[in-house]
Amino acid sequence: MSERGKDQQVRAMTRAEREAFLAEPHIAVVSVTGEAGRGPLSVPLWYGYTPGGDITLITALDSRKAALVRRHGRVSLCVQQTEPPRTYVSVEGPVVEFRAPATLDERRRLAHRYLGTAAGDAFVEASAGRTTGSVLIRVRPEHWLSRGAP
Repeated sequence: MSERGKDQQVRAMTRAEREAFLAEPHIAVVSVTGEAGRGPLSVPLWYGYTPGGDITLITALDSRKAALVRRHGRVSLCVQQTEPPRTYVSVEGPVVEFRAPATLDERRRLAHRYLGTAAGDAFVEASAGRTTGSVLIRVRPEHWLSRGAP
């Protein structure tokens, strides 16, 4: 079967499947409504998620992304698997917490998720000065869209 044929054999994921997929450490593309006259802002970010819970994001408090999230109060997030079968989960919802600064422990948990314990600790140590200028954004999943393997 061709690669194209493999991609066409997809279906919507069950709730458990999409939550398990989102709980894996993919890189998310996070989107938020832009300023007047501009399209949405979409940027890649690390995120945290436990099935049934909220999505957590940490970013710089003085970033354009943080300002737009604060202003509009809603976020979309999309994660994907690029190898066949190409699967994805997209979720959108309201911001239920916008708190500055994110704690060192919150930054450490996110770094451990993506880099492992030793490299995550080294990353947080090397960037400890960023903690005071960070913000934790918690998003409540409300609307889901997904495609998975048959």
